[in-house]
Amino acid sequence: MSPAIPRIPRAVLLPLLATGLLVAGGCAALGLDHPASAPYPLPTVDAPSGKSKGPARPDGSTLTDEQAEAALINQTDLGAPWTSTRGAATWRDGLLKAQTSAGQCQRLLDALYSDEPLGTPARVAIGLDDADTEAQLRYQIGARRPADVDATLSWLRTMPVQCARFTATTQLDLVEDVQVVDLPLPEVGDRRQGLRVTLASTSSDGQEYLLTMDVAVVRVGEDAFAFTNAGLGDVPNDATQAAVQIGALRLADIRRQGRAQV
Repeated sequence: MSPAIPRIPRAVLLPLLATGLLVAGGCAALGLDHPASAPYPLPTVDAPSGKSKGPARPDGSTLTDEQAEAALINQTDLGAPWTSTRGAATWRDGLLKAQTSAGQCQRLLDALYSDEPLGTPARVAIGLDDADTEAQLRYQIGARRPADVDATLSWLRTMPVQCARFTATTQLDLVEDVQVVDLPLPEVGDRRQGLRVTLASTSSDGQEYLLTMDVAVVRVGEDAFAFTNAGLGDVPNDATQAAVQIGALRLADIRRQGRAQV
């Protein structure tokens, strides 16, 4: 069994890269002291305004576009310090865009970099940022048939075995030590799978870098959502757990309301 990646001391974690990997404005955020999270109440979902089910979608979903939008989580659900996203995080190209020759592991890296854990572009999506730690999350509702979602879930379930530990190389020629482990999720939805992915590297001058990403895919009936919570250093797992639970409950509620309106 491969040894675990040692925890990198926060004091030496993530100095600014002279190459521009991290923007100067983020230096104050690199202390990685995450504030206490807001409580996570169960969602109260307003009835969507669309009353017509509309034509059947090729992906099997019965949700209208308005209902799909209403099923998204938002910054109010997670509370401070989450705010609307300011765009793609600077670490995405610097650390997440990487190449490996390790079998199915490249497919995993590509899915995470492209923000497509469900295998296709999102039907609707929302991004939120934690300005205190430079963490970023993305919540999306997919546009895939249930059978295709289940196939993706089955594939993701193999990743902690097939890609438990491998090396990848970034565009800046940083060699990363990548680990993939199973991430327990709340017992919500019909099927679900979570992963925690860490990418650790040391530059030629001895500076250490770590990117952590929580990944979750959940199917609720004919619909499914994917969630990623990623950031530099250690990503607190409470936001992941809350987003998965709130997201599944909200999606199920929106689906029930849609059936009642038919």
